[in-house]
Amino acid sequence: MQTQTHTTADRHGYSLRFSPFEANYLLLATSQLYGLAGGGSLFLLEQNSNANSSSATDGQSLGELCRLEWSDGLFDVAWCPYAADIAATASGDGSLQIWCGLDGESASNQQTPKQPLICLQEHKNEVYSLDWGEKWNYHTLLSASWDCTLKLWDCNRQNSITTFVGHNDLIYGAKFSPLIANLFASVSTDGHLNLWNSLDFAGKPLMSIEAHASEALSCDWSHFDRNVLVTGGSDGLIRGWDLRKMRTHVFELYSGEFAVRRLACSPHSAAVLASANYDFTTRIWNLERGESAQEINARHTEFVCGLDWNPHRTHQLADCGWDSLASVYTPQCLSGELIV
Repeated sequence: MQTQTHTTADRHGYSLRFSPFEANYLLLATSQLYGLAGGGSLFLLEQNSNANSSSATDGQSLGELCRLEWSDGLFDVAWCPYAADIAATASGDGSLQIWCGLDGESASNQQTPKQPLICLQEHKNEVYSLDWGEKWNYHTLLSASWDCTLKLWDCNRQNSITTFVGHNDLIYGAKFSPLIANLFASVSTDGHLNLWNSLDFAGKPLMSIEAHASEALSCDWSHFDRNVLVTGGSDGLIRGWDLRKMRTHVFELYSGEFAVRRLACSPHSAAVLASANYDFTTRIWNLERGESAQEINARHTEFVCGLDWNPHRTHQLADCGWDSLASVYTPQCLSGELIV
């Protein structure tokens, strides 16, 4: 398994995302002091161009093209789906930042602005999740906060469009459906999975179900089946849901004693799923091969918090954690597999 890594001294990884435009670029959002205090840094990283060749060796370093600083911890990041050098971050001070110049040319010429284009400030507590809508919602940002609200933003406006209220505790994650217009899901430490219509300006959920008996910390949508989404909880469980029969989950996976912090459905295979876990592991699942993880990667020495599949390279995965380590690799169990 060929792995490229980058270490961010005194910064702890929370989220990372591959560029939707450039296969070698990814953004890494980090915080000082595990996000409890201090500032945050956004890193633009580049894969080694030889890393995907047959002669590549393990342990190569990711290149750091630029680094941007914010006064509070950064907990999530999302690329703009229609501009290759723009991205947004979510912060512990309750704000969202939109940055520009996140491309190799700007970075190499030191032309990447050090301050964000826009700072959006309405949330009263930490913003822990951020999603930039694609297709139908390409101009909108979705934020989820520990103030128990979600907000929908037009990235060209200073004020939010809608505030969504329906959770009773901290909201850890929210994601637009990639296949159904105007639908998004959210999960909270109240244990509930809520479904919402982004065009419902009343801001009330379409549906709310108890997804986990404990805290629900993560969710993601299938890229292949419009009805399927998954949730992960502090109970160590991953549960699959079908929009056509939401009374109970349609499958359940056990990911260990500790929390499932982030989930990522593969854009390359309908059956493949990855989970980032508080037991310091990243696990790869193939639903066609049973309920056990096909691979458990234990390279981290702290909580694994960030996880993303590269949309340009089949089965290439990135993860990051509180140990300041970010890694890019292809899981061994998926090496050489054809797209399903």
